[in-house]
Amino acid sequence: MSEPIYHVFADGPEKVAPYSHAVQDGDRLFLTGQMPIAADGLVPEGIEAQTRTVIGNLRSIMEKAGFGDGHVLQIRIFLTKFESHYERMNRVYASLFPAGRLPARTCVGVTALARDCCIEIDAIVKKSG
Repeated sequence: MSEPIYHVFADGPEKVAPYSHAVQDGDRLFLTGQMPIAADGLVPEGIEAQTRTVIGNLRSIMEKAGFGDGHVLQIRIFLTKFESHYERMNRVYASLFPAGRLPARTCVGVTALARDCCIEIDAIVKKSG
């Protein structure tokens, strides 16, 4: 059995704590929860823009780890303003995946996230082919 690969990318999404961007175990990639921190270091306004940014950060890590065409199996979403953001986040989230290919999902409300962000998402991905 091979050892896990701990991926940390110097040009990856900004890290807000000590962690690997992802850990690869065979054909599975476990992505650390990503924040909506854009490439310029700023957090965009609004849950819609933050949702797009987080998914973009996850996809960037997938590509850098060689899982760009992988299948997203599971996602966990953490929202600080569950009541007011849940439906708005869902509309954007659903549009970011192909029809009929939505991952298994958990979504929970939390009291706070790093850098006063409103959303964090982590994922498990299976390598395609």
